[in-house]
Order: sequence, then C-alpha cells, then structure tokens
Amino acid sequence: MSDNRSMVRRWWRDRVAYRRLVETFAAHGALGPFKFMLGAGGVVMLMLAVLTPVAQGGVPGWGLEVQGIAEGAVAGAWTVRWWFLPWPRESESLAWIVLFDLDAVANELLAHNRVVGVLGVVLLAAMGGYVAVFHGPRILALHIVWTMLASVLLAGLIISGALPGPPASRQADIALGVGVVLVMAVVVGVVLPFMQFSHWLLRVDALSDPLTGLLNRRGLDSHLPMVIGRRRPATASVATLDLDRFKTVNDTFGHSLGDEVLVRTARRLRATVDSDALIARTGGEEFVVVGHLRADAAAVGERLRAAVASSADLPIAITASVGVAVHRAAGARGEVGYEELLRGSDSAMYQAKRDGGNAVVVAVVEAPPGRDGSGDQSRKWRLVGFTPKSR
Repeated sequence: MSDNRSMVRRWWRDRVAYRRLVETFAAHGALGPFKFMLGAGGVVMLMLAVLTPVAQGGVPGWGLEVQGIAEGAVAGAWTVRWWFLPWPRESESLAWIVLFDLDAVANELLAHNRVVGVLGVVLLAAMGGYVAVFHGPRILALHIVWTMLASVLLAGLIISGALPGPPASRQADIALGVGVVLVMAVVVGVVLPFMQFSHWLLRVDALSDPLTGLLNRRGLDSHLPMVIGRRRPATASVATLDLDRFKTVNDTFGHSLGDEVLVRTARRLRATVDSDALIARTGGEEFVVVGHLRADAAAVGERLRAAVASSADLPIAITASVGVAVHRAAGARGEVGYEELLRGSDSAMYQAKRDGGNAVVVAVVEAPPGRDGSGDQSRKWRLVGFTPKSR
C-alpha cells in the first residue's frame, strides 16, 4: 500500500516537460495530425455557435447574440491558431485552456435550452483530453474541478427549470440533473486521471533504466529543462562517472555480478547526492549526476568516487573515473550551458581514465565577460586534475 501511495505522490508531483514532449511528437511526425485534429475541433465549435440559436428556437436577447459572436470568434481564432501557426509554447497553451473553459461555461450560463447546456460541459470534457496529454496532473485537477462545478451549475439550472426542455415531472428534472453530474464525474473525474496516469507511467518507464531504476539518457535530457527552470547554471555541477575496467568484471565473474555492481553503484550514488539531484545511467557502466554546486567541485567528485570505491562484499575492487564540470562565468546561461557542462564532464572523465582511473578531474568552463557563451568559440575549458587515488 505504501508503494502505491509513493507512486501516486510521484505522479502528482510530476512536472511534464512540455517542450520535450512536443519535440518527441514532432520527431515522430505526430504534430501535424494533432494540429489538424485540434483545429477541426475549432470548426466544430464554430458550427455549434451557428446552430445554437436554431436549437434554442430563436430566443431573443442581446446576451445570447453577444455570446454567439464571442463563441464564433474564439472558435475561429482557435482553428487559425492550430492550422496555420507553429505549436504553442506552454504558457500560450495554458492561456488557450483558460479561455476555452471560460467560454464553455459562459455558453452554459446564457443557454436557454438544456441540450445546449450539456454540449458546453461535453466540450469541457473534450478539452480535458488535451490537458491530460500535454500538461501535468495539477493542471488537470484544476480543469476537473472547473468542469465539475460547471456540471453542478448545469444540473441546478435543469432542476430549477431555468433550462426548459420537453414537458417532464419535477422528479424527471432532478434525475436528469443528477445524471449529468454523475456522468461528468465518471468522464472527467475517473477516465481523464486514469488516462493521464497511464500516460505518465509509460513515459516514466520509457525514460528509466530497467536495471538500476535511474534515469536513462533520454530521461536525463527530458528532465534537464525542468532543472534549468529552477536553477542557474552558475550554481550547477555535472559529474560523469565511468566504472574502471568494468569489462574485466563481466568477463571474469559473469554478467550477473556485473549487473549487481551496477545496481549497487546506483544505490550508493542515490545515498550520496542531494535529494534534488538528477542521476542517470547513460551507458553500460557510465553514470551522470546533475545537481547544485554546494561545495568545491573537487570535493563533489571525490565524494562520488569514494562512494563507488566503498562497495564491500565483492570479489573485485570497484573504482570509478570521475569528471566534474562547472563554470565560473555568469554569461553561460540556459540550456546551452548545461549541454556544455555535460560535454565538459565527459572530457574530464576521459582525462581521469588516461590518468589511470580511480581519479577525479574537474573541468572549468570560462566565457568572456559580457558574452552569452552560446557559441563554442566563446568558451574555453580548463582541466584541473585532482587524483586522490586509493590504489
């Protein structure tokens, strides 16, 4: 039971890497069909805006006319946006969701027919599918609460008789109102979270290393944009570790011991780094750690090296070559800075290998003052060797 609660907490805290998700869909050629379908949804909304006055029997009122015009304008803008413009940024996507939700509820409030009101909450459920795929559980929860409030409001209007329909008894109106709420509770309160949870679980599985449970390289790339949003690269360190002579372990003792070494290494790295650090197994025996630089870079690398070397109860000593990359220039910022740090830590790790292994090498990137450091020529790596060897 505790494992289930932990998994649900992880899901709830998940921040969808929106841009990375969009890039993944684009890489598989899926954005074009998605844009077409979303734009077609705007065409449907536009048709509903035209058909609604007919469905309501030409009920007079300036409010209804204004709502019809607004509904048509939103639908038209939605269609043009999805069919003719690039995929929106995350902030614009959220703005469209808010506009859509407000428009759907306004349509419900100004409706003079219960069928038209029901169409409004159905559109809210449809929008929930988009939210479930491209945004996190907290955004979906807000949309679900809004949709359920709209459903309860619609049920109240039906029960009170404010939305007329075919002649029916009071009990029939109550039953219809309660039915609308129950159906929407199932659709948006059960189906949509289940869909998003399943999507999250499959995404986590695809971004994880099945042996160690750490992130894989794709998972590291996916999580880096969220790290960039919270931290300045000037406070970050990237460490690359490669187990020394790991092929000998597999050749001499078999792959089962090799797998055990990798699992133990992952466990020790988790116990050594800060709780908010990213840890990934990016290759056969290569690991990457991204975190805050709360201490001297050499001390960070030495702590990681010692953690690997402290594995006991193994028939062979396990050591690691560690490369740590940091930068000392405020100009290197953004994701490019992290890509540079990844490359720098990798170069430093190979230098530690050339020094004989079981060593730490620090790479410091230096960018000229006043430059953003976005180009390779504006950066210069300085390798500083620290070799606290236990051989």
